[in-house]
Amino acid sequence: MTYVEVPGARVPIRMWADPATVEDGAMRQLRNVATLPWIEGLAVMPDVHYGKGATVGSVIALRDAVCPAAVGVDIGCGMSAVRTSLTANDLPGDLSRLRSRIEQAIPVGRGMHGDPVDPGRLHGFATGGWDDFWGRFGGVAEAVRFRHDRAEKQMGTLGSGNHMIELCLDQSDSVWLMLHSGSRNIGKELAEHHIGVARGLPHNQGLVDRDLAVFISDTPQMAAYRNDLYWAQEYAKYNRSIMMALLKDVVRKEFRKAKPVFEQEISCHHNYVAEERYEGMDLLVTRKGAIRAGSGEYGIIPGSMGTSSYIVKGLGNEKAFNSASHGAGRRMSRNAAKRRFTVRDLEEQTRGVECRKDSGVLDEIPGAYKNIDQVMEQQRDLVEVVARLKQFVCVKG
Repeated sequence: MTYVEVPGARVPIRMWADPATVEDGAMRQLRNVATLPWIEGLAVMPDVHYGKGATVGSVIALRDAVCPAAVGVDIGCGMSAVRTSLTANDLPGDLSRLRSRIEQAIPVGRGMHGDPVDPGRLHGFATGGWDDFWGRFGGVAEAVRFRHDRAEKQMGTLGSGNHMIELCLDQSDSVWLMLHSGSRNIGKELAEHHIGVARGLPHNQGLVDRDLAVFISDTPQMAAYRNDLYWAQEYAKYNRSIMMALLKDVVRKEFRKAKPVFEQEISCHHNYVAEERYEGMDLLVTRKGAIRAGSGEYGIIPGSMGTSSYIVKGLGNEKAFNSASHGAGRRMSRNAAKRRFTVRDLEEQTRGVECRKDSGVLDEIPGAYKNIDQVMEQQRDLVEVVARLKQFVCVKG
């Protein structure tokens, strides 16, 4: 579909979703965003749904300002994927051992490594910039510096919720490795600290929603936030890179005879800020549940733990600020999913996938998400599909 334009207070709301299908709370949030004095544009992805302050699935372009709630608390959250030389013929009949080996190598949920991962011991991991990255931790908000040891031990861990590690097959039966995670607890605490600071600033007192509080350019608060934001985005990227290296090691050991080869990694944030230029203006573009989809740029759009995911190439649609959806998007809250579905439903909807099938992941049941194929259809003018993937192993926290 091409976008639908809905009137907004200061800018039109460009929607790659049917406004009639978007819940009232999310539409209210979009209209609230469109009232911000600094806004220059708002694009809404087909996976849009209610979030904290700003909806998930929105791309907000501000001039001389940034809204931390429009980034989200999992700063730098995103996806990584790698195609391998393995095929369906290399897979064992019983996948439970493979899943178990992955869970042993990569802590999930609130877990962390007993000792920080030494990237120098990881096969093929580029360590350039690693020492500089950790050296800059002393410059982040003082309120979170006591978390240094925890941040080190959580580097290379999955987390919970919709974070996952998957092994998938594409249409040609090639095996892909794919994972989804972000900046873990340290990113969350940095985000919450700065959201609290922003809410107290005088220029935010008249906003229709205090959760949309912004930092404005050329202020110490903005400088402090951007410093911590970019550090957390880097943490998230390193976190995925280390997990992918650990995952590759598991695959090498489990498929030793096949001698797997790994292609170049595709990686993309979907909760972040970027400095971009549109219509002659330098803007701060926040993508909350959206990937960058510039012309020719590769991205990853996952479904759920029982449905397809997509490797895509961006079409560079500037009306959407060169963006696309970050996934299928939830169609009901986690609590609603737990009330509506049973473990038996989960078993049925994840048939053929080696994964957890217990009440602890019931809120991640595929039925709690929008139809990924419909979401892809709604953004045909934003991305082209390179590969369609279907998981056969899914690890959740």
